Amino acid sequence: MDFTFTEEQQAAVEAAKAVFSGVAPDSVPSPALTPGAVADDFDRALWRKLADADLLSLLIAPEHGGAGLDPIALCLVLRESAKVLARVPLLESGAAALTIQRYATEELCAEVLPGVGTGDLVVTVAAHGRTGHEPADLAVAGHQEGPEWVLDGVQTAVPWARTTDRILIPAHTPDGHAVLALVPRTHPGVTLDDQVPTSGEPHAEVRLDSVRISDRGMITDPAAWEWLRNVLTTGTCALALGIGARVLDMTSDYTSKREQFGYPVATFQAVACQTADRFIDLRAMEATLWQAAWRLTTEAAGPLPLAGDVAVAKIWASEGVRRVVQTAQHLHGGFGADTDYPLHRYHAWAKQLELSLGPAAAHEESLGELIAAHPLG
Repeated sequence: MDFTFTEEQQAAVEAAKAVFSGVAPDSVPSPALTPGAVADDFDRALWRKLADADLLSLLIAPEHGGAGLDPIALCLVLRESAKVLARVPLLESGAAALTIQRYATEELCAEVLPGVGTGDLVVTVAAHGRTGHEPADLAVAGHQEGPEWVLDGVQTAVPWARTTDRILIPAHTPDGHAVLALVPRTHPGVTLDDQVPTSGEPHAEVRLDSVRISDRGMITDPAAWEWLRNVLTTGTCALALGIGARVLDMTSDYTSKREQFGYPVATFQAVACQTADRFIDLRAMEATLWQAAWRLTTEAAGPLPLAGDVAVAKIWASEGVRRVVQTAQHLHGGFGADTDYPLHRYHAWAKQLELSLGPAAAHEESLGELIAAHPLG
C-alpha cells in the first residue's frame, strides 16, 4: 500500500483547486430558508469550467479523449469540490464513466464517453433503490424481449435527474443477476417526481413503466453494479472528507479569533480537546478512504474483499463527518446557526452524505458479514 500520489494525480488536485477557488458555498439560497430545491439545476457555469480544465475527462481513456486516470484521482478532485460545496454531478458522472469504460461494449463507450469528457453529455446514477433501505438493483426488474430489455420499478433520490441527459440505473434479472441500463431522461415510460434532500439540491424519484432499452444501452456484466456501488461509496467518503476538512478549518479560524474573558476560546482546554478529537477523526477518515481507493484502483488482494475496505471507509466517513460538524456547531455557538454564515450549509450536506448509500450501521453490518465469511487469522 502506497499513499504517495503520482504527478498526474497531484496535477489534477492543483487544477481542481484553481477551478473551485472561485466557487462560493452560499451562491444559492440557504436550504434552511427554501421550501423546495435551492435551484432548478446544477451549476452549469462551473461544469463548463471543469470541462475546459479537462477535469471531466480525467478518468476517460485516451482513445476517447481523456487522461486515463483512476478512482484515486476522482476522490482527490471530489475532496476539493466538497470544500466549497460544488453543486455539480461530479461523483455520479465520474463513477458512471469509470463503470461504462470498464464493463460496457466498445460501441457504447464510443457513443457516451467522449461527450462525458467534454461535458456535453451529463450522466447521473440511481443508487438508492425504492426507499433507500434496500439494494438498489432490487428496486427495478429487467428482462429481455428479443433485442430489447424491458424495465419496471422505482429509484428514489436520483441527483439532478431532471436536468442530466442519461441515468445509469441498476436492475435485477429473473435469474437474480444485476445489470445496468443507461436510460435517457426523456425516454418513453420514464416519469420523474421532484424530491428535495437535506442539502436542498434537486433530486427526483425515477419511475420506469415498461421502459424498453436496446441491448446497446445495457451493461450485463454481473460485476458492473458492485463496482459502480463501490466507486460511488468511496467517492461519497471523499466528499465527506472534504467537508470535514473545510469545517475544521472554519472552526479553528473562528475559535482563534473569538475571545472570552480576554483570551481566544481556542486556548481553553475543553475547546482544544474537542478540536483535537475531530482532527483525529479526519485523519482516520483520510486513511480509510485512501485504503479503499487504493484497493479499488489496484485490485490488490487483502484479508477481506474490496467491499470490506469500502465499508470501513464509509463507517468512518459517516461517523466522522457527523462529529466534525456537530462539534463545529457547538464551538461556533449561535453564530453556527446563522443563515448568513455558511456553516449550516456544510452541516446539511454532511447529514446528507452521512446517510447516502447507507449509514454507518448498515456498513457495520456488511463488514460483520464479510468478517464472518472470511475469518482473519
